[in-house]
Amino acid sequence: MPRPHQRRRLILAAAPLTLAGLVLAGCATTQAVAAGSSTPSTDSSNTETAAVVDSDLSAAAVLAANADVTTVNDDEWSTSDAADITLTGSTASSDSDAVTVDGSTVTITAAGVFRLSGSLDGQIVVAAPDDAQVVLILDDADVTASDSPAITVTSADDVGLYLADGSSNSVSDASSYADDADANAAISSKADLTISGTGALDVSGNGNDGIASTDDLVILSGDITVDAVDDGLRGKDSLTVEGGTLDITAGGDALKSDQDADASQGFVVIAGGTVDLTSGDDGIAVATDAVITGGTVSITAGPDAATASDSAKGISAGVVVAIDGGDVTVDAADDAIHSNGSVGIGGGTVTVATGDDGIHADQRLEIRDGEVTVTGAYEGLEGTDIAVSGGTVDVTASDDGVNAAGASAGGEQDTGETLTISGGSVRVVSGGDSLDSNGSISVSGGTTVLSGPSDSGGQGALDANGTITIDGGEVLVAGTALVDPTGSQQWLAASASGSAGATVTVMDASGTVIATFEAGRDFSAVFYSGPALADGGSYTVAVDGATAATVTEGSNVAGGMGGPGGGGGGRRP
Repeated sequence: MPRPHQRRRLILAAAPLTLAGLVLAGCATTQAVAAGSSTPSTDSSNTETAAVVDSDLSAAAVLAANADVTTVNDDEWSTSDAADITLTGSTASSDSDAVTVDGSTVTITAAGVFRLSGSLDGQIVVAAPDDAQVVLILDDADVTASDSPAITVTSADDVGLYLADGSSNSVSDASSYADDADANAAISSKADLTISGTGALDVSGNGNDGIASTDDLVILSGDITVDAVDDGLRGKDSLTVEGGTLDITAGGDALKSDQDADASQGFVVIAGGTVDLTSGDDGIAVATDAVITGGTVSITAGPDAATASDSAKGISAGVVVAIDGGDVTVDAADDAIHSNGSVGIGGGTVTVATGDDGIHADQRLEIRDGEVTVTGAYEGLEGTDIAVSGGTVDVTASDDGVNAAGASAGGEQDTGETLTISGGSVRVVSGGDSLDSNGSISVSGGTTVLSGPSDSGGQGALDANGTITIDGGEVLVAGTALVDPTGSQQWLAASASGSAGATVTVMDASGTVIATFEAGRDFSAVFYSGPALADGGSYTVAVDGATAATVTEGSNVAGGMGGPGGGGGGRRP
C-alpha cells in the first residue's frame, strides 16, 4: 500500500552558474556560490550551484518532504491464488487464461498471482492493464535472455516479485542494448516494483543495469545478489530498502534514483537490512535525498572496482544526506559522503575513508548525535556551516580536519562561514589546520581534542579568518601555532614538546589535575581552555609526567599566532 504522503522541496540540476538564484519550490532555491578551495583539484575561479534546503535535517523531516512510495505488501495477496507457470527450456506452459506463450516468450496479460518454476531460455513479459496488480512468485526459477531483459514489465499498476521460501532463482539478460532501447536491465519495470520473500535471487545485468524501475523500486526482504555492467539497482522515482541482504556489484552506481523532473522524487531510503555495495562510480547516487535510518551499509566506491572512476563517491546527493541510524561504512576514491545541499547526522555509526573529503556539504553539515569516524581523508569534514551539538566525532586528515569553507573564493577576509561546537566529543588529528573557518569558530560545549599540525607553515590547530570564541566546553590542543581566543572562558598556552602518543596533563598550582589527553601528533605547543581555569591563575603543563612549562592563564607563548595573518600572542582583552 502507498505510504503516507510526503512533501518535497527541491530538485537540483548541477551546472555552472554565475547568475542570481532561481526559486524552484516553496522553500527551496538554487543560488550561485563560489567553489571552495579545500581539495587539491578545486578551481576557485569557477562557481557552482548549491541547494538551499530546509533547516531540519532529521531523517523524519526529510522523509516527510518526499513523495508517496508504493509498496506491494505480502498481506495484499495469497499464494493459494497462484497460477502455475512451468518453464521448460525454450518454452513454458500454464493453464491460466492470463498467460500466453509464444515460443520462448511468456506474457502475463491480467492481474493476479503467478508462480514461476523451472528454467527458461527466453523472456517473461508483464503486459497487464494499467490498474492491475501482478505478483510473480519465483520458486526455483531461472530465466536467461539472449537479446532482451529476462523479466520485463511493460504495463501494470504495481508489480510484486516474491522469492519463495527456500528457493534459489536467477535472471540474466542480453550482453548489450541499443542506445535507444526502451528496456535495458535484467529486470526492467515500467510500473512500481516491490521485491520480497526469503528466497535468493541472483541477477546478472550483462548489458546495462541489474534491476530498474521507472517508478518506485522497493526491497522488503530477500537474499539478492546483483552484478551489473552499469547501475545495480535503479528506482527512477525512488529506491527503498527496508530489509533483506543485498550484495551489489556495479560498474556504474550501485544504488540510484535519478528522477529530475519532479522535486518530490529521486531519493533513496535505507531503513534496514544488510547492504553491501561495490561500485565503479557512486555507491549511492540520488537526485535529491539519501536517507539512512537503519541497517548495515558497506560501500566501496572506486578503489576496488574494475571500472573505477576517480570521482567515485560513497554517497552523493543533490539536496540532503540524512543519517539517523544504522551502521554505515564507506571507502571511496572521492568524497565518502557528499551533498550539493546539506548533510545531517543524528544517530547511527558512520565510518569513512576517502581520497578527498570525508563528509562534504556545499551548505550545512550538522552532527547532532551518533558516532562519526573519518579514518583517513584529505579533509575530514567540510561545509559552509558546520555544527556539532552531540555525538562522537573522530577525524584523521592529511590537510584540514574540520573546514568551514565554500561561501567565497578564499582570501583572508571573514566571508561568513561558521564552525560551531556546542556539545559532543570531537577529536581531530590533522596535517593542516585542525579546525579551520573562512569565517568564525565558536565553542560553547562538549570536549574538543585537537592534534596538529606538527609544523606550522601557516597552519594552526584553530585557524579562522574571523573570530575564534570559546564560551564553554573543553578545548585541548597539542600542535604548533596557537591563537588568542575571545569569549568568556579562560585559557592557557604553553611551549611544550612531545611525540604522538604522549600524555599531556594540565595541573593547577596545588598539583590537582584539571585536564589530561593524548596527543595524536608530534607537537611543540599546548593550548587548553576549560571551566576549571581561574582568571590569571598559575598552571603547570606536563608531558608524560615531566613538567614542561608553568604558565599564567590568558598569556600566549612567544610567536603564537593570533588569528588571521598570524599575529602575535598576548594577554586576553
